[in-house]
Amino acid sequence: MNHTTNIPVRHRLRGDQTWQADAACQSNDHHDVDPEWFFPDPDETGKIAAAKTLCNQCPVRRACLDAALETGDNFGIRGGLTEEERQHLHENIATRLDYSRVNEAVAGRDIHLTKAERRAVIRAAYQQGLPEERLAWIFQVTYEHAQKLYRAARRAERNRELRQKKLQNKAAQARDFRRAA
Repeated sequence: MNHTTNIPVRHRLRGDQTWQADAACQSNDHHDVDPEWFFPDPDETGKIAAAKTLCNQCPVRRACLDAALETGDNFGIRGGLTEEERQHLHENIATRLDYSRVNEAVAGRDIHLTKAERRAVIRAAYQQGLPEERLAWIFQVTYEHAQKLYRAARRAERNRELRQKKLQNKAAQARDFRRAA
């Protein structure tokens, strides 16, 4: 599982493309950007360097990278990374677990979540005592489905506690055995 710890960032909402207006790569009357910089051939190191320099100054770099990963965009430079640099991120996107995304979802922001992040949201919501209605609203599912998710969370929590007690008992038995020997 890929855990990330990043500077707190406001993640884009599902389907939101408004962040593109703030992108450093957008041309305007005062700032001309060659779009070819972002679709270089692998040996065009000058274009790659120019695009990455612009990306490093971009206020929506993270949103750009997230959008590329979430939509499976494998072409061009996105979020300051080339196609090759993003490849391992694309391959591991299903296991991404970014707690800043989990916290934002629990707070009610409608952001794209991976399966691992959805499981973490359920666990966090259960541990915080959020009602089933709130979980249903967060995931945009029925109340009955939210109840089912909470039942599974309760079972998982109970099993986790049982495993912990079992480990503690084994450790105590090992200590007792060493003392007796």
